[in-house]
Amino acid sequence: MFKNCVFKVSVDTKKWAKKAAVRAIKTVAQTAVATIGTATALGQVDAKLVVSASVLAGILSLLTSVAGLPEVEGE
Repeated sequence: MFKNCVFKVSVDTKKWAKKAAVRAIKTVAQTAVATIGTATALGQVDAKLVVSASVLAGILSLLTSVAGLPEVEGE
């Protein structure tokens, strides 16, 4: 379950942080696009909703990455 967990000694923390940040940024962008698209379909785009949903998605992505990232191989 925690194969490439950031807390394992064999995982490079700097490499993990870079990969987790890239993943979180992608998640934020995807959430923003989806939220804007949905709000546009409903006829009202609320900037606060878009920003808050996107930031929350980014935080959740980072927390999920703590359990391990397949891109970061342990030695």
